[in-house]
Amino acid sequence: MGASSVFGLKNEEKKKLIEEIQNYFERERDEKIGIIASENLLEFFLETLGKYIYNKALDDAKTWFETRLENLEADFFVMYKD
Repeated sequence: MGASSVFGLKNEEKKKLIEEIQNYFERERDEKIGIIASENLLEFFLETLGKYIYNKALDDAKTWFETRLENLEADFFVMYKD
């Protein structure tokens, strides 16, 4: 298991994201950016967007669990005998 990195990312995950950023710039903007620039951009996005994405994921999970609990409650009452 790899060591942890900034924002809870494993070193392998961080390296992959940096490569993705570099590939994006080369493919979409026809620019080559280095590792340091890519890492700075990654950290900027994690700091500015990370909390919003995380909170949205929590909201989505809460909605999913609420729906499942409603279904479970309905299924439970179906089992009652008249």
